[in-house]
Amino acid sequence: MTQLADDITSARRSRTAAGLLLAVVSAASFGLSGPLASGMFATGWSPGAVVLARIGIAAVVVAPFGALAMRGHWHKLRTHARQVLLYGLLATAGAQFCYFAAVATMDVAPALLIEYTAPAAVVAWLWIRQGQRPTRLTVAGAALAALGLVLVLDLLSGANLAWAGVAWSLAAMVGATSYFLISADTGNGLPPVALAGAGLTIGALALGALALIGVLPMHASTRPAAYATGSVAWWIPLLLLGFVTAALAYIAGIVASRRLGSRVASFVALLEVVAGVLFAWLLRDQLPGTAQVAGGLLIIAGVVLVKLGDPPPAG
Repeated sequence: MTQLADDITSARRSRTAAGLLLAVVSAASFGLSGPLASGMFATGWSPGAVVLARIGIAAVVVAPFGALAMRGHWHKLRTHARQVLLYGLLATAGAQFCYFAAVATMDVAPALLIEYTAPAAVVAWLWIRQGQRPTRLTVAGAALAALGLVLVLDLLSGANLAWAGVAWSLAAMVGATSYFLISADTGNGLPPVALAGAGLTIGALALGALALIGVLPMHASTRPAAYATGSVAWWIPLLLLGFVTAALAYIAGIVASRRLGSRVASFVALLEVVAGVLFAWLLRDQLPGTAQVAGGLLIIAGVVLVKLGDPPPAG
């Protein structure tokens, strides 16, 4: 009996370790998107064109594998069609479109800060809807992570704030919250690659529709994109955006959320901001300051406290 209990404990630890690793991979992949895209913006690409190409490429890559994973189980997709539709519209297209709409009217830093209140929204949702009251460690971890986020985004130096941008950022936060909650749902029986493929496809179609009616301005260029490491052909960052910052990021994020739960996964995702700062340093030669480094350490400490405060799985 003792051996069985030890085996179960060991399996849970292994599952958690794998989940944390995948969550970090997802956060780092998402964090690469901003510095990569900024090099394309400088050549004439519009944010709408970049996000549509990014999601579209990822959908083409992931959807076939999702279809293979669903062979003999298509009824699950039909049964959970509403959830999948919400994932595609809110977690994929909605979060992306609303974030870019926000940064069109306000500074990037406050827009990111508002969007990344999503972990707090996840905690509140789980408390209100499922009765999962946060522990003191969770609250302390959330406070540390929030302080770290303020330092990483350098908000103390002052930033442009517009009410329209705030509204768009809050809408992006809703999309991000839905991403963590739906990704962590293990009850729908959908393989992670199938959920990612369906969500990316729906998201790409929704963004394409917005582009067709003129809501999403589309401008592209074939000029080389310049980075700190040198200039590269325009299609190289575009493929990286599709394969790494979308396809890999979404699949890894879904698997991580199912292993860790939406609460812990959403706080680990704050490392995306830290990764974004590091990639901006490497690719755009934007050196992080002392406050940003300290903020990154606070975010990591906050994530650790949130994980320690997470209730153990039942059974």
